[in-house]
Amino acid sequence: MSEPEQSFEETIRKLGEIVQRLEEGDLTLEQSLTAFEQGVSLVRAAQSRLDTAQSRVDELLGVDDQGRPSTRPL
Repeated sequence: MSEPEQSFEETIRKLGEIVQRLEEGDLTLEQSLTAFEQGVSLVRAAQSRLDTAQSRVDELLGVDDQGRPSTRPL
């Protein structure tokens, strides 16, 4: 069973924790690599959420050839 998708804010919070742990410099090489891999995964998830949000905004702000708002169901 997979984990439920976390919010964008939770993803950013976890990414911040990983950065802090890496900056402290107390991790072994293997722990650092594992944390880095987790961070990369979180960055990709956050970027995907941002891309989706941008697409929704673009749809909502779209205009047709006559300058009228053009939307469609999300």
